[in-house]
Amino acid sequence: MKVLMSGGGTAGHINPALAIADTIKKNIPQADILFVGTPAGMESKLVPQAGFAYTSMSVSGFQRKLTLENVRRNLEAAGHLVLSGVRAAKIIRDFKPDIAIGTGGYVCGPVLRKAAQMGVPVLVHEANAFPGVTVKMLAHYCDCVMLAVEDAKARISADTEFVVTGNPVRSEVLEYDKARARRELKVDDRPLIVSFGGSLGARTINESMLDLLVRSAKDGRYQHIHGYGKYGSFVLDELKAKGVDPDSCPNLDVREYISDMPRVMAAADLVICRSGAMALTEIQALGKAAILIPSPNVAENHQYYNAMAMVDRGAAEIIVEKDITPELLTEKADKLAGNRAKLDEMSANARKMAILDSRERIFEVVCNTLKKHGKM
Repeated sequence: MKVLMSGGGTAGHINPALAIADTIKKNIPQADILFVGTPAGMESKLVPQAGFAYTSMSVSGFQRKLTLENVRRNLEAAGHLVLSGVRAAKIIRDFKPDIAIGTGGYVCGPVLRKAAQMGVPVLVHEANAFPGVTVKMLAHYCDCVMLAVEDAKARISADTEFVVTGNPVRSEVLEYDKARARRELKVDDRPLIVSFGGSLGARTINESMLDLLVRSAKDGRYQHIHGYGKYGSFVLDELKAKGVDPDSCPNLDVREYISDMPRVMAAADLVICRSGAMALTEIQALGKAAILIPSPNVAENHQYYNAMAMVDRGAAEIIVEKDITPELLTEKADKLAGNRAKLDEMSANARKMAILDSRERIFEVVCNTLKKHGKM
């Protein structure tokens, strides 16, 4: 069996694609899988590192804001678009896939559209509650759209099959229970707050978190693990300027990157973070109460809709970035972290949203599609 995979640009597109490919390979070891991405995107490194074959084609998105630089970029994007169909057709002719699966991102569009035109069965997976432009376009060409959450279905106007599969959960996320995680981290009975803004760091989250970190250092009310990210090292300087040395505060763990995230998340009572699809998938799988601060700098404002899917089900609270202040964030954290009954209620609601057999559901859709087309 030959599987053509495509998806890239962000981890939110790449990680689900890798998880789907991994699931297929584990169930069908002889499967031949080829990824198509861009030459310089994150996928160009992450896919080969995961052990999958990779080929590239140049594709870029169009810029909406009118500037001289964006005019140049749009001319370049138009050139890529003209050539992308030819490149995609050559890849498909040479590889001869039995099925093509996409997870979003600009590169996914021309590859799967051409695959459909050439008679290859096509599936797409949407990780967010608000579907991206590429997935909405491809929905008209594909056999089935696999959704992370039911909410996305109403936002796709295509006459095709929809199946709620959830987002694939990393196996290591499910390995930890709370008691074991807290024991390994040497966490006591006080509420543990875990906060982060991604590997690069979200400046707004870092700045708004300072007051809470300083107060926790002084009154010891909470234990707190905060990941400030690559560009957030100013947090350490700001804390020291306010008289706090995290290294001297046993209840504070302030670091650039939370490398042991499955363990740290399992130990948490309250999580404060952005609302990317994969982060929320893990929050739901572990059943964690959350304060979500959606990034406004994403396509279609999809993080807001991801967050609202949890808020509407009583599993999280939201602060939109334009409204955030250190005082508001501290107030919300106190309201939740200091109320065990509320934390437990939100935790239960988050867990109800979790789809822990996502890989099995996705593999079933793949098999059913192959059987439907006589390829399995």
